[in-house]
Amino acid sequence: MTALARPILGALQSMPPLVLAALLATWLIWGSTYLAIKWALASFPPFWQMGTRFIVAGLLLGAWALGRGARWPARDEWINAGLLGALMLGVSYGLTAQAELSVSSGLVVAFIGIGPALQAAMELPYGLRPTRREAAGIALGLAGVLWLALGQGFSAAPQGLLAVLVSSIAWKLGSVWTNHGLPRTLGGRALHLAPGAMGYASQMLAGGGVLVLLSLLLGEQPVWPLQPRAFWAWLYLVVAGSIVGFSAFMLLLQRTPTAVSASYAYVNPVIGMVLGATLGGEVITRGEWMAAALITLSVVLMVGGRR
Repeated sequence: MTALARPILGALQSMPPLVLAALLATWLIWGSTYLAIKWALASFPPFWQMGTRFIVAGLLLGAWALGRGARWPARDEWINAGLLGALMLGVSYGLTAQAELSVSSGLVVAFIGIGPALQAAMELPYGLRPTRREAAGIALGLAGVLWLALGQGFSAAPQGLLAVLVSSIAWKLGSVWTNHGLPRTLGGRALHLAPGAMGYASQMLAGGGVLVLLSLLLGEQPVWPLQPRAFWAWLYLVVAGSIVGFSAFMLLLQRTPTAVSASYAYVNPVIGMVLGATLGGEVITRGEWMAAALITLSVVLMVGGRR
């Protein structure tokens, strides 16, 4: 395990403080957001919860950025923010919350751990080939995901499995396009956002708008009066999950290698499953714990084998 983690440890030693703080935010905060999503569902339906979360976070972050002299995004930057926001927030986060209506938060975050393998597959058209260690990680991760999908949690709720699978694909597709630009078949252009916090805010506003529109089309309504725990969980998602966590991830995508930005998948399944089983009172079988461990090991292989 030590040898596999050496590339990440070497990267940590040379990171500027801001990048290191962003990395720790994706490791620690994101693992806890899945239980917060579950708690918030008691009063906030899936797409409404995520849409309002990102719109409020985008407005707060955008106002802060403008107050510090940031410029308003250009037309092309808004288009890029809309595309990435629709994928990474509208589809991915919306379906993640939808999945948690029928599947425990711990299993959802464990399944999402297959993300690095999806990203490796999506990078093939850009000429990036997996190393032997990456290929071994992909095979191991697929075995873990199959094991997890056949367990009691997902087998009892196939619609939840489909939702979290599409969510993972949408998130990684947006990540790859952020790093490498659109494929040649779609124009091949890079998807640049406005610089700094204003770019992240524009993506949140665009993605939040897509989510709220979907919520209105689906006829979702908050449950009044709001449960106190649901409200505080939603507020935690706005501040910690969106303003801090999502901005940190976008910063990592722009400033670090894929091995570093994808390394949150090491820690998130462990934190998510532990919190779900303890604070959330979720029942996770021994087989599902073992499948999650297999997925986590596959991520270790994937990240350790990245060029």
